[in-house]
Amino acid sequence: MKRHDHLDFAAILIMTLCCACWGLNQVAIKVANTGFSPLFGAGLRGVVAGALVLLWSMARGISLFERDGTLRLGALIGILFAAEFALLYWGLVYTTASRSIIFMYLAPFVVAIGAHLWIPGERLGLSQVTGLLSAFAGMALAFSDALRLPTHQQLLGDLMVVGAAILWGATTVVVKASRLTRVSPNKTLLYQLAGSVVLLPASALLGEPGATAPGAVAILALGYQAVAVAFASYLAWFWLMTHYPASRLSAFSFLAPLLGVIAGGVLLGEKVTPALALSLVLVALGIYLVNRRSRAAAPAGVAAPREAA
Repeated sequence: MKRHDHLDFAAILIMTLCCACWGLNQVAIKVANTGFSPLFGAGLRGVVAGALVLLWSMARGISLFERDGTLRLGALIGILFAAEFALLYWGLVYTTASRSIIFMYLAPFVVAIGAHLWIPGERLGLSQVTGLLSAFAGMALAFSDALRLPTHQQLLGDLMVVGAAILWGATTVVVKASRLTRVSPNKTLLYQLAGSVVLLPASALLGEPGATAPGAVAILALGYQAVAVAFASYLAWFWLMTHYPASRLSAFSFLAPLLGVIAGGVLLGEKVTPALALSLVLVALGIYLVNRRSRAAAPAGVAAPREAA
C-alpha cells in the first residue's frame, strides 16, 4: 500500500468534498431532530449507512468478515463512535448548530496530540502547532457571534458536544495507531456503524418516542446524514487515513464549519461578514503551515517504520 507523507491534489480534493458534507451535518441533525428522537435518529442513520456499506462492498468484491485479528479493535471504535453520536445528537437538542460546530472541531487537536504521542512519523513541530492554532482562531472568529454567555441548557449541550469531539479524535487516533490501518476502509467504517446500531435499543430503553411524525424535510435531513455523510464521506475519510498522515488530514477538517457558513450565505442568503473573510484567511494559513513538509521529512511514498514492519 502506497503511503504519502503530505497531501497531494487528490487528497485535497476528496478532503474538501468531505468537509463540504460535514459542514452541513450539524444543521441536518438539528432538522432531523424535529422528526426523530436523538438516539433513534442516530441509530437509524447507522443502520441505513451500514446497509449501504455492505451492498457497496459486495458489489466491489470486498471481503468484510475474514478473521484478521481486528475484532476487539473494531468493537472499541464501534463503542467510541456510538458514544460520540449519542452525545452529538443529544447535545444539539440543547445548543445551537453554530455553537456545536465550534466545539466539535476541537477534535483535530485531540488527533494532533494523539498522533504526536503514539503514531511514529507524525510528530508535530512548531510550524504545525502554529498552523493548528491559526486554523482554530479562524474558525472561532467565524462563529464569534455565537459565542455569547450560554444558558444552563446551552452549557449542557456544549459539554456534550465537547465530549463528542474528544471521542471523534480518539477514534481517529485508535484507527491510525493500530492494525486497522491495514484493513479495508469499508471494514473500518462498518465496525463503527455496527456500534451505532446499539443506539436503537438504547433509545427504547430511555423512553424516546422514536419517529415523531416526521415531515419530508426531517426525512431528507436524516437521509442526507446516512447517505452523504455516514456512508460516502466517512468511507472516503477512512480511505484517506490509510494513505495520508492523520494529523494533516484533521487540520484540513477545519474547512468544514467554514464551508457550512459559505453554503448558508449562498443558499440561504445569510450575510457573509468581514470576520468570516478574515477567518478564511487564517484557516488557509493554518492548512498551509500544518501541511508544509519539513526538510527532514521522508520523500513521498516512504513508509514510516511502524507501517514498514
